[in-house]
Amino acid sequence: MHDRYDFKWEDLGDLSDGRPNLGSEASVIVYRLMQYTFKDVFSKELGKQKTLELFVKAGTLAGQQFCRNVLDTSLPFSLFMAELKEKLISLKVGILRIEAADEKKLQLVLTVSEDLDCSGLSIFGESVCDYDEGFIAGIFEEYTGKKFMVKEVDCWATGDRTCRFEVKPIEAFNGPA
Repeated sequence: MHDRYDFKWEDLGDLSDGRPNLGSEASVIVYRLMQYTFKDVFSKELGKQKTLELFVKAGTLAGQQFCRNVLDTSLPFSLFMAELKEKLISLKVGILRIEAADEKKLQLVLTVSEDLDCSGLSIFGESVCDYDEGFIAGIFEEYTGKKFMVKEVDCWATGDRTCRFEVKPIEAFNGPA
C-alpha cells in the first residue's frame, strides 16, 4: 500500500525550523477540529461509508509511515510492543494496553485510553475511531509484512471509557474463528 500513495515522511517538514517558538505539539481540540470537519465535509460530498473507508486508508498509510520512521522494526515482538506503547504516550497519542496477545497468530486485543480521537466525546451510539483502526493496521502491516484488519469493538463514543480494538491478520478474519 505504501507505494500506492505519494506521501513521504519528509512531507511533514522541519518543525524545529518552521516552529522555533511553538514547537511540535498542538492542541487535541485543533486535531479534532480538523478531523471532524474533514469527516463532515467528506461525508456530505462522498457519502458516509466512502468517508469511513478513506479515513481507514489514510490511517493505514499514517501507521505504516509512523512505524517506518518512529519505531524499530528489528525488535522482537515484545520489545516492539513496549516501544510502541512508550512512543504513543510520549507523543500524547494515547495510552496503549495489551489485553490479549497471541504472538504466533499475530492476534491481539488492544485498548487505547485518553486517545486523540474520541476520549471525552458525547455518546454518539457508534464508534468513531476508523482512522485509528487504519493506523493500528498500518503499524502491524509495516512491522510484519502482512495485511491486517483492525476492528474497534468498544469506543468512548458508544459509552465505553476506552477504545478497544481487535487486531488480526486479514486471513484470520476470513478464516475460521
